[in-house]
Amino acid sequence: MQVLIDTLLISLAFACSYLIRFDGHPEYSYIHQIALLVIPITLAKIAVNCFIGVYRRLWRYTGLTEVMELGLSLFIITASLLACRLLGWLNIDGRQLSLGIILIDWGLSFLALVTPRILRRLQTEHRQRRHWRQPVRRRALLIGAGDAGQLVLRELNQRPDLGVDVVGMLDDDPEKLRRRIGTLTVFGTTHDLAKLVDSLAIDQVIIAMPSAPASEIRRIVDVCRQVEVETKILPGLFELINGRVSVSQLREVSLEDLLGREAVKLDTAAIAGYLENKCVLVTGAGGSIGSELCRQIVRYQPHRLILLGKGENSIFSIYQELQGRPEPVDFLPIIADIRDQNRLEQIFDSLRPDVIFHAAAHKHVPLMESNVCEAVTNNIFGTQVVAQLASRSGVNTFILVSSDKAVNPSSVMGATKRIAELIVQDLATKSKTKYVSVRFGNVLASRGSVVPIWRQQIANGGPVTVTHPEATRYFMLIPEAVQLIMQAATLGAGGEIFVLDMGSPVKILDLANDLIKFSGLRPGQDIQIEFTGLRPGEKLHEELLTASEALSKTSYEKILVGQPESLESGLLQESLSKLSQDAQAGNEEGIRHCFNELIGSNLLVKHRV
Repeated sequence: MQVLIDTLLISLAFACSYLIRFDGHPEYSYIHQIALLVIPITLAKIAVNCFIGVYRRLWRYTGLTEVMELGLSLFIITASLLACRLLGWLNIDGRQLSLGIILIDWGLSFLALVTPRILRRLQTEHRQRRHWRQPVRRRALLIGAGDAGQLVLRELNQRPDLGVDVVGMLDDDPEKLRRRIGTLTVFGTTHDLAKLVDSLAIDQVIIAMPSAPASEIRRIVDVCRQVEVETKILPGLFELINGRVSVSQLREVSLEDLLGREAVKLDTAAIAGYLENKCVLVTGAGGSIGSELCRQIVRYQPHRLILLGKGENSIFSIYQELQGRPEPVDFLPIIADIRDQNRLEQIFDSLRPDVIFHAAAHKHVPLMESNVCEAVTNNIFGTQVVAQLASRSGVNTFILVSSDKAVNPSSVMGATKRIAELIVQDLATKSKTKYVSVRFGNVLASRGSVVPIWRQQIANGGPVTVTHPEATRYFMLIPEAVQLIMQAATLGAGGEIFVLDMGSPVKILDLANDLIKFSGLRPGQDIQIEFTGLRPGEKLHEELLTASEALSKTSYEKILVGQPESLESGLLQESLSKLSQDAQAGNEEGIRHCFNELIGSNLLVKHRV
């Protein structure tokens, strides 16, 4: 239809150029000239339009690019006609084709081709807007023709108010190529993305591949950046914990999508077995890990969920959020310090929890280097208070949320977490309560992590600070870490240290570069990266096990169990007594010496932040 309409308009424009040139009264010889030239010139213009790609565009989305393509196509023909005219090749009946006619025809043809396209664009905008302040509908390309893609497509079709028209799909499954799924065609693979964004006039790319590896997401996002098209993504399987997929979950591609974490396969029946209809206590419930634990525990419908924390604002926030959940769970927010034994005894005696997730801890490594006594009293003796009360109250399961920094600790924070593990291991040998520790690395974008700091630095125009160009860390997503913590609690008989599969370590510098790119800026040009050196207590590379700890597989692929080093109970109690005295006296050097004697740490150097 476009070609037929353009053929008619180009022919009329050529004829009208004679009427304009000769004031509406061309001589017969010129009329004969029109008859001889109109067909070859029209066909030549149509052919060049096809070659340049004019007919791969839709009129209702005409913009500056389409107008420039038309101008270039007509310029090529006009320049060719001028060259032929100067060479004398357009002599008909003794008359050369007039230079004026060539130029008039150029202007009329351009006007004739552009005008209906612009009118069609205006008509489309007017029809698609309820009023002129609403945005124009966007043409979208859906990547992923699987179940998630189908669910997103179905909901988009039911939500015309979102202003998104999916015009095609991409999928790397060769069996789906060129197939029709519903009313849409699978046009190609993700390697055809750049070409199809251009040819189909795509405004938005939607990635609906929840289990795709990070390398694939990174490649697609890079292509979308190059062709300057908006990108949305359906969250990974860690975030789709309720099993539903909807367009309300579509969001911008984030740094978390590039970690490359595979889906967690949970034994939900086993988890429900120790949580359903139970009284569950989460310490540190307002923190990043604690709050996510609460969100996911609710799915298993415990009878009561106790949200315990020292910060009233964070506890209030998670309490308000959970109050809106549909599950019939009794939520009980409690403000308390885990070091306050009398207060905790009252809570345990009155509420009688069945399961405890102990996530409360000071976790900021450099900050604890200058607050040694606080780290000791909170991370060690706070854990001891909660763990001992769990045994005294007959709690079924106690789960300590530990850290990879407890391995060969180079920091005060790491040393306190290792001693907390030792306390839990010791109690496991004396109590009917099942005690387990779960050790993992950094969680991306948690409070206190580097990502929020980088975002603020980027907002301020840089520089982005990185400790060391070769520094690496193990990273997990918060939902993934929490799911594995809950699963680990179903394993073992007690006293084990479970180690979550952290995948491959990630270079901190690579994360910084990715975050700058996600902000639409160029690393090293728009935003500089500055290396500050390792901070007190930090390692260049983190570890998950000590040299003497063996690692065994469990029935779950992403959960490993370490064989922890045992420590004689009397020696542990003696060391804890000395640590308590030193902490009360503010003797930081004594604490560091005790660390060294108890767990072999080299923490005798006093750091200042």
